[in-house]
Amino acid sequence: MKAFLSWPFYLKLASVLISIMILGYLAIQGQDLIIPMIMGLLFAILLVPVCNFLERKLRFNRSISAIVVSVLGLALIGLILYLIGIQTTSFSEDWPAFQKQITAAFDSIQDWIAHKFGVQKHKQLTYINDLAQKSLSTGTVIVEKMLKSITYILMLIGLTFLFTLFILIYRRQLVRFIIMCFADKHKAVVMDVVNSIQYMVKKYLIGLIIQMVLVTILSFIAYTIIGIKYNFLLAIITGIFNVLPYLGILIATVLGIFVTFATSSAANVLWVLVGMVAVHAVDGNIIMPKIVGSQVKLNSLIVIIGLIVGESVWGVMGMFLTIPIMAIAKIIFDRVEDLKPWGYLMGDDDDAKEYGKEELLPIEEDETEMEIEK
Repeated sequence: MKAFLSWPFYLKLASVLISIMILGYLAIQGQDLIIPMIMGLLFAILLVPVCNFLERKLRFNRSISAIVVSVLGLALIGLILYLIGIQTTSFSEDWPAFQKQITAAFDSIQDWIAHKFGVQKHKQLTYINDLAQKSLSTGTVIVEKMLKSITYILMLIGLTFLFTLFILIYRRQLVRFIIMCFADKHKAVVMDVVNSIQYMVKKYLIGLIIQMVLVTILSFIAYTIIGIKYNFLLAIITGIFNVLPYLGILIATVLGIFVTFATSSAANVLWVLVGMVAVHAVDGNIIMPKIVGSQVKLNSLIVIIGLIVGESVWGVMGMFLTIPIMAIAKIIFDRVEDLKPWGYLMGDDDDAKEYGKEELLPIEEDETEMEIEK
């Protein structure tokens, strides 16, 4: 590191830019492997306390405990998908009524355009039919992309399950490997980084799950009071999409407004908008800062930049993984002397005020889930 700092500025800049380009290229090309690996690591850290309980209290073998916990986690995800599937099936059964409502709204829009701009209905229909004919030529491509998406989701779930399982089985060996990669004089710092990452990821994911549940409940109450038919489905979608900071609640609100417009009165559309704004206000001012935001300590500017970069590299999955990856990077930056300015740049206001005044609190031994067996 000292040799690197002694280089001329143009050499340092060139090496950093080349390194970023290489990492970005590898991230894009290897996303089919890297994404499930990172997700498996995050889920494994979340499930380690359950594995430790089974191994210490119930005397389970490490492999057996990892298999039991991984299968239970997969079953929980399957249950959620099943509940969503039931609601989606009900929605598909009402599709004719849905189309009728959309057609009526479309006729009203046509009348408004004809009245305001003088474009007759038959000309509007001719233009729309031309667009429809062009769209039919791409129908095969759309179906092919849908099949690829389903295949990708199944592959992602399968690989994530396998990575979670094997990381849980070999977790202590992986920690030892990380420590062995550094000199003995850095052992304390490395252990501090490993423990801090585990603690942060565990608390962040637990907080994220609590946030999803609370937002789902609040959304369900709001949709039920308004009288929306698919209140449970829309509430689950809102809770899941809310994981994406700033953008998730906007996407969920647009979907809610669209479904409400097609299945209910126009007045309810306004109430849905008011209800989602209220849910977002509670989430943004109470739930998020108290439960989730206190764990990652990232400022909003860095989060927004990370979301944009994550989406451009890995799509939607990149947006989901951006915050934990940046939070892990910040922990490492805060512990490495030459990288502390980057950790300071990524931190929030409270972190910036305390920078240089006190070290991060060490993690107690009983809070460390992947400790090295002596």
